[in-house]
This record gives sequence, C-alpha cells and structure tokens, in this order.
Amino acid sequence: MRGVAFCPAHVTAFFGPVAGADELRTGSVGAGFAVSAGVRTTVEARAAAAPRSSVRAAGRAAADTAVSRAVIAAYGEIAGAPLDVSAVHESGVPVGYGLGSSAAVALSLSLALNEALGAGLSRERAAQVAHAAEVRCQTGLGDVAGALDGGMEVRVSAGAPGVARVRRADSGALAVIACYAPVDTRRYIARRLRSINGLGGRMASEMRSPGDAAALQSMSAEFAAHIGAVTPRMRGAMGALRAAGIPCGVALLGQTVFALVDGPRDEARALGALGPFGGEVIRARVDNGGARVEG
Repeated sequence: MRGVAFCPAHVTAFFGPVAGADELRTGSVGAGFAVSAGVRTTVEARAAAAPRSSVRAAGRAAADTAVSRAVIAAYGEIAGAPLDVSAVHESGVPVGYGLGSSAAVALSLSLALNEALGAGLSRERAAQVAHAAEVRCQTGLGDVAGALDGGMEVRVSAGAPGVARVRRADSGALAVIACYAPVDTRRYIARRLRSINGLGGRMASEMRSPGDAAALQSMSAEFAAHIGAVTPRMRGAMGALRAAGIPCGVALLGQTVFALVDGPRDEARALGALGPFGGEVIRARVDNGGARVEG
C-alpha cells in the first residue's frame, strides 16, 4: 500500500515555548508563515510479522530520522500490528536553518502513512501524531500547527492542531530566504529560555493580524536581536535589505534572514541586496494550501 504527501516548510518569525500537561498541550505561541518549498514523502507500508522500517532521503538530506521513526511507531500502535514501512523524504529546504524541516518530515510522513494504511484518521488527528513525535524527539514545538493549513499565522495558544488556537490568513507574498548556518535548536532554547518566553509570548498577544507582513518582520527582527540570534553576517544582510527598502526578519532558530515581498521587482531588489553575503538563497511563495495528500 502506497501513500504520498507534501508539507510546506514553515518559517517561525518569533515564538515562546509552552510546556503543557502532555505532548498535545505542549508547543509554542508565536507567528510565522508556510512556504512552497517543503518535504514530499512517499511511503510503502504493509502489515508484517515483525516491525521493520527504512527511512531515507532523496537528494537533499532530510531531518534526523528519529522523528520519522517516532511517527512510524505511532502508526504501529494505531494499527495494533507490526508494520513494514519504507519511507522516502524529498526535501526542498536545508536542515537546521529555522525552516521547520523536521515538522515537514513528520507531518508529510503521517499523512502519507494514514493514506497508505487506510488508517482512517482525520487530517487533524494525523497532524497530532506528527506534533507528538516532534515534541517527543525535541525537534520542534509549533511548526506542525503552523504548517498544517498554510498561509501566514499567529499561534495565540500552544499545542497540537485541534488544541492550539491559530489565526491565519492567505497571502500572495513571495519569500526570499537567505540561509547562512544551522543552529542547534535544543541547546539554544535551553540557554535562552527566559528571554525567549517573555518577549515571544507578549508579541503573540500583540500581533493583531496574521497577514500583516510588515508587523511580522519588524517583530521578528526585534525578537531575534533580543535573544542574541543575529550574527554579524546576518546583521549586514538585514542592513542591505533595509537600505534597498525591503523589510526583513529572521527565521528561528537558524542563521537565516527572510524578506516577504509583493512581486518580482521587489524580489529582484532583495536578491541583489543579499548577493554579496553568499549563503543559500531560497525563492518561494507563501503556501496557502498547507499539508496535503498527493497522488
């Protein structure tokens, strides 16, 4: 039995971690947006005498396989029988740069497994499986809730889809994302938890409209500076963007700068401003469709 699903990458502009009573109530408040680059997962799955799984990446390396194996184990429990699962992740974004790659892996895999096995889970419940795997593996907190329905969003309360309260809006913006270096999210949050929580929670309550790109980018830049996430290279790139009249923010947690622009002309100006700073530059659009089964 076969299933294919896609999940957009998700940029977190600012956030505040929230520890809940269980995995579904643990997550983060904050804001961000989904982009058309992401992860496509193809699954072959069947009942077996003993559990067996193969997880591999096609092309660009996908996130750590731990979160994939956690999702597969959850479906074994749901099926009430051992499973033989082969999963292939095709990722369009680098790992560790604040683009929610592990969430895109977990959510695309969960949707694909649900389809392949005919498990009959609702889309929301399949997303909860992915969110719980992320929390368990300590690979993410709010990206599954942000990526599920796409667009631009504010997560005003924390948790998995169906638990978190999320306000979202469609957007026609283009995203220019400059990736400079990865960041170990777990270590960073452990060191800076107090400063992250204080400002991130306040910003989530103050963000009036999920579709306000100017406010999102301004708050993102303020948040990143407050928690010490802006390197000299990033500061230079952000200064060049602003000098070109392009607002920008920081994708967290990564050494990654993003700019949301209205059309090809502004996109070209952003690319020109970023050119001297190198790195990998991703050009995408805001993805308003969210995670979905394909094929």
